[in-house]
Amino acid sequence: MTSFVIPAHNETRLIGRTIQALHAAARAHGEPYEIIVVDDDSTDGTTEVATRAGARVVPVKARQIAAVRNAGARAALGDRFVFVDADTIVPAPVVRAVGEALAGGAVGGGAPARFDGRVPLWGRLGLRTWLALQKVSTLASGCLLFATRQAFEACGGFDETRFVGEDVELSWRLRRQGRFVIIREPVVTSGRMVRTYGAFEALGLLAGLLRPGSDRRRSGHWYRKRRDDPGAIDS
Repeated sequence: MTSFVIPAHNETRLIGRTIQALHAAARAHGEPYEIIVVDDDSTDGTTEVATRAGARVVPVKARQIAAVRNAGARAALGDRFVFVDADTIVPAPVVRAVGEALAGGAVGGGAPARFDGRVPLWGRLGLRTWLALQKVSTLASGCLLFATRQAFEACGGFDETRFVGEDVELSWRLRRQGRFVIIREPVVTSGRMVRTYGAFEALGLLAGLLRPGSDRRRSGHWYRKRRDDPGAIDS
């Protein structure tokens, strides 16, 4: 069985459509699955929206993304984990490609991404740079990262000393367990960070991927109150 794990904090606006898209994609694939939303101390209606959309909700009070992802893995029943960000749409071809990769012997992997809506030029260029790096270095980002339970547990899950970059760091460790792949089919992730932060602010956020995110203060933009995204699509 495949367990889709979605970490969430105050994601009422987007999480409903994320879950609905996962249901549609997983049903098209035809294999058993579950959807787990790990609600990290939300103060809005995230739990209610997720429950109505057909997800199992696991409440936590961590405010630390690696710990939240790990909590979802501990609650999961499946032998395959797919970690999906709350603002990311996973189409059916992606679920099929993930299943084929794992059935073919991969221990884990990721997917390329494209932004929803319109984003500034610097955001598009930044995404292209990341996709090129991802292709060359075989690294996954949190918008979609998958692994077998065995490989995930063997390498100890996400590093809870990190406040950012835990997804990229886990990619490195999973690669030591066996074949780690980047599938060709893309997910669609929200461009809200690009639309609501300036270029220099966003570069500061992305710099966290290149250093140990062990200090919440250095990772502040990731954890402070989210700015309104005028380009968001309501669920």
